[in-house]
Amino acid sequence: MTAASGNKVASNRVASKRVDWRALWASGDLARFCFINLGILLYATNETMVATVMPAMVGELDGVQLVGWSLAIYELGAITAGAAAGRLVSYVSLRSNMAVAATLYAAGALLSAVAPSMTQFLAGRLIEGFGGGALVSLAFVSVERLFPRSIWPQLFGVMSAIWGIAAFSGPMIGAIMVELLSWRWAVGIFTLGGIAVALASLTVLNTAGASRPQVSADAAPPFPYGALACLAVSVVLIATAGVDIALLRSSLLLCLGLIGLALFVRVDGLRPRSRLFPSDLFSWRAPLGTGMTMVAAFSVATCSFGIYGPLLLTTLHDIPLLTSGYIIAAESISWSILSILVANAPPERERSIILVGALMIACGIAGFAYTIPAGSIPLILLCALLQGGGFGIAWPFLTRIIVASAAPDEQTIASAAVPTMQRIGYAVGAALAGIIANASGFSEGLNREAAASVASWLYLAFVPLGVFGCLAALRIFSTANRPRLAAG
Repeated sequence: MTAASGNKVASNRVASKRVDWRALWASGDLARFCFINLGILLYATNETMVATVMPAMVGELDGVQLVGWSLAIYELGAITAGAAAGRLVSYVSLRSNMAVAATLYAAGALLSAVAPSMTQFLAGRLIEGFGGGALVSLAFVSVERLFPRSIWPQLFGVMSAIWGIAAFSGPMIGAIMVELLSWRWAVGIFTLGGIAVALASLTVLNTAGASRPQVSADAAPPFPYGALACLAVSVVLIATAGVDIALLRSSLLLCLGLIGLALFVRVDGLRPRSRLFPSDLFSWRAPLGTGMTMVAAFSVATCSFGIYGPLLLTTLHDIPLLTSGYIIAAESISWSILSILVANAPPERERSIILVGALMIACGIAGFAYTIPAGSIPLILLCALLQGGGFGIAWPFLTRIIVASAAPDEQTIASAAVPTMQRIGYAVGAALAGIIANASGFSEGLNREAAASVASWLYLAFVPLGVFGCLAALRIFSTANRPRLAAG
């Protein structure tokens, strides 16, 4: 059964038989479900929180040249650990995996909170990424192992809502903590969350399915060491190219990093049992390749606002961190709300909606190039709403088309490939944003003149990628057999 048809069957079952939440609570399963969602909440809240504390942190630690690394290194750790966690449950119990992942997360948060330098802060972020990425992966594994298949759709729906809550609350928590205490408290509070999850996992996850390794007739798929090593080295090379700008050195590192990304895709395709992506990944001959191109382009092009937006707004226009937090939270809210509003659109309109979403994202990217230097809060908010809303209406249908157009034996890989490509896009985008920011002024340090130059170039530089994403969406729109592919 394919992922798409499986979802349809599950949905039909749910329609005829509602989940008995009281029975789940009485059995302890509901408490376990709430617990495993804490891992998603910790990871996603931390991911969006750091941007709002960045101005205060850079003011104390310096190292504005390394701001782009804060997201790139976090996503790299999450990608690697997420790929490993799904395989480790074949050898180590789910409960032990969860406890170790939460402990790693707590250790990373503590290291970042007490960091005397930006370098140590980034080391903590890498460890946090390892722990957080594993917690997210284990949360999805837990649903499949601990709960009846008939209620998976509702549980996954709740997990999606948790992502929305975290994306909204992260910037708010960061801004409020900085205003009341300091950025170190904002980062360090996640240490307590990680410790709590690690301790609770030993008692809450006490079922047979969680306390013993997974028993499977088939051998666990091998870990993609080669592909992930190429990915990690490539992102580090790109990020390093922007730390100390020199034409020859930076150009060479950037070219090597881009070659490494191409090698990553090639190596991934050579290992069918451990591959992260389906075949014909970026081929425009099928909706799968065009759709994955669109995912990659927009993921790379849109992360710069979340990384540098609050820092630029505070430095240039003295806009409070709390206001910046509200704007970033509004982007997440628009994503969630518009995604819900278009969820029941008929199949024949899906590709039109994808194209509209792509145009909204591109307009948001281009709009930031004007509104950030100008400092107009209403216009900045409008761009954030366009960018988040564009993702909200396009992504569900884009994912469905990508999965439906994959080969039957690759549809499961395709369904997981979209969020994986997003994470990789964020990591690469953060590294590229660091190059642009440092080349346009931040290499000389943080001041108003440098921030003005960065604000003028940072978002403008990603407009071509936004246009490229729109071309991919237009290609999807013009593909024949729309209803068949959209329906899966």
